[in-house]
Amino acid sequence: MEQSPPFEQSRPLPPYRAVLAVDAKGFTDLPGCTHENISRTIHRLVGEAMRDAGLDAEWSSPDFYGPTGDGLAVGLPTRVLPYLVHPFPAKLQDRLDDHRRRHLGEEPLRLRVSLHVGPLPTDSAAVGQGGNGTARNETHRLLDSGVVKSALMDAKPRITLVAMIVSDRVFHDVISAGYSGLHPDHFVDVEARVEGKAFVQRAWLHLPTPSGAWPAERTNEADADPESHDPVGVESRSPQQPTSTNYGQMVGGGTVHGGMHQSFGGSPGGSRL
Repeated sequence: MEQSPPFEQSRPLPPYRAVLAVDAKGFTDLPGCTHENISRTIHRLVGEAMRDAGLDAEWSSPDFYGPTGDGLAVGLPTRVLPYLVHPFPAKLQDRLDDHRRRHLGEEPLRLRVSLHVGPLPTDSAAVGQGGNGTARNETHRLLDSGVVKSALMDAKPRITLVAMIVSDRVFHDVISAGYSGLHPDHFVDVEARVEGKAFVQRAWLHLPTPSGAWPAERTNEADADPESHDPVGVESRSPQQPTSTNYGQMVGGGTVHGGMHQSFGGSPGGSRL
């Protein structure tokens, strides 16, 4: 059904959905003849980690699913967000480490993971498709941000196989609120930027198995350029009172700017604004 242009009349708000995106480090540098096999391996390992995390039913029947060649994007009910924070990344690290041990002569497969949440439509006539909107776009921007790429690049390649970045909304609504099995101090406060894109967001970085100089001294990409500044329209951060983390990094307490106010114990579509 054809819709009116935005801002002319009200329309129903789609249900909030968790959006998980995954992609592989260095995929485009590999010979093209290996891409199909690696894509299948990524799908299999992510699926195994989902099942290990108790999310077999959700993985088998997602709200939407989109392969991206070197990874995937999947929409899931918001009630499972705490389990996507923990234990899914740790289970994915375990699966990748097992894969590494079985293929000792090859470069280890290493994955970046991003997690976000927001209102996204789905197509009831095409199960598994749809899910297009701002929240999904931002999930991919987080995945492509330099800070999560650097975290994986700077870590030991045979130890740290997963780097996860979560949006500020997920951090405050799920992690700070105590719904996940990880303490907020397991995450490092970062600024996610994507080169060549008008995208700057506060986010939170987590390595299930950290190595090397983790966390790096510079977690804010803007610090790389002393003349850099937030673009027009990006809200400046509020002053924060730092607290020490498990890894010795200073992480800001932060202020919640909005949220999804989701009842995690309810049905997948049971969000309220």
